[in-house]
Amino acid sequence: MKKFQAQPGFVVQAYRFALDPNAGQEAALRSHCGAARAAYNWAVGWVEASWWQRRAEESYGIAEEDLTPWRPWSLPSLRKAFNEAKHTDPRFCGWWEENSKEAYSTGLANAAAAFDNYAKSKRGKRKGRAVGMPRFKSKRKARLACRFTTGTIRVEAGGRHVTLPRLGPVRVHEPTVKLLTHVQAGTARILSATVRHERGRWFVSFQTEVKRDLVRVARPDIAVGIDLGIKTLAVMADSSGEIREVANPRHLSAALVELRRASRLVSRRRGPDKRTGQKPSRRWEKANAARNRVHHRVANLREDALHKLTSAVAAEYGTVVVEDLNVTGMVKNRRLARHIADAGFGEIRRQLGYKAKRNGCRTVAANRWFPSSKTCSGCGVVKAKLPLHIRTFECDACGLVIERDANAALNLAALAAAAATGTAVGGDLDTGKVSKPRGVDQKTRTTLPSCKAGQRRAGGATLPHQRQQETRDRTQTEALTLW
Repeated sequence: MKKFQAQPGFVVQAYRFALDPNAGQEAALRSHCGAARAAYNWAVGWVEASWWQRRAEESYGIAEEDLTPWRPWSLPSLRKAFNEAKHTDPRFCGWWEENSKEAYSTGLANAAAAFDNYAKSKRGKRKGRAVGMPRFKSKRKARLACRFTTGTIRVEAGGRHVTLPRLGPVRVHEPTVKLLTHVQAGTARILSATVRHERGRWFVSFQTEVKRDLVRVARPDIAVGIDLGIKTLAVMADSSGEIREVANPRHLSAALVELRRASRLVSRRRGPDKRTGQKPSRRWEKANAARNRVHHRVANLREDALHKLTSAVAAEYGTVVVEDLNVTGMVKNRRLARHIADAGFGEIRRQLGYKAKRNGCRTVAANRWFPSSKTCSGCGVVKAKLPLHIRTFECDACGLVIERDANAALNLAALAAAAATGTAVGGDLDTGKVSKPRGVDQKTRTTLPSCKAGQRRAGGATLPHQRQQETRDRTQTEALTLW
């Protein structure tokens, strides 16, 4: 095996494989993941104990300088405190030596990250929703996961086994040829390995540093606009005028009959009850496992279909234009929430974002308020209203009649030229700053056909639709965001 040398052109990439552990190895995997959870709970309790102690002392009027000092939550501090407590703490005595030290380090690192997120959110330095104090992880609900960063971590030469610290060689369900080829050629180095139990199986993910050569797309000069929907998953229109449709497989809808039958069977068994402390029966656990298998199969089918779609798009076109959809707001529609979640709009955009970089493909996101469906792809006139149930676009100005989604895809494809040259395309955008969350105060304005050059009002004033036409060049580039 050639020696690995860090050189320009290396990227960090993950390789995930399904495992087929035997009974002893599965018990060891669960023990390591349980150790990570126990270390996390210990760290949360150890740090928060000083918080509650200070609050109690403050209630008695103790001065600030006499209060119990704050306990640090940095990873080195947690490791030092845990190494001192594991020998005497009854929660770890007698069994902590059975697992790798990496299992406890995983829990401590997760606790340190949780406290950092809480502190940053409290100070307003973290974007997104407010993050609360870290809470203890339940034994029944916590996700089984453990990360290894040191020790023996390798892919065996046969391609059917991986070696992990304290676990030894574990058989994989699928060959590891893709990663093994890079490792043997000296073009990859394994940085860490994470084992996780999800969808009823054990998986191992190797974080690697791999040398990746840029693979050019098949049609670098062609831009494609992708309009996502429920009836048709994706309508793709490229700059050459070709329009293609990708049918929505509707994996969840196809499995609803089987899922309802499995759920009905679960409801007729004696399940767990937190209020009374009732334990689930064996028949409930079997029925629940059968229902979970249906959910897992649907998730696997959806993931496979989306990966095939995004890989094909990122390998063919030089520029991909998609919409910045408000998926969080869309799923609040109780009639369409299930279908929107089943389609996976957000996952399509996420996958296109990182797959396009591999092939030198440029990805452009249209502004959320760009009226792609209301704009005529022929003359650029924008309709004031276009209800969702109207599936055919009819232009009142030029008489163009086209399918609604195909018209939107053509408008999105035209945005690629605007992003590159700054020229105007059909559609009028309001690019002012949003004063309300999610831009709910923005409305699409109607753009009238532009008049001939030089046509002015008395006194040299421009007409309203002329002013809109003149500002379109300036606002178009601002309405686009490059990923």
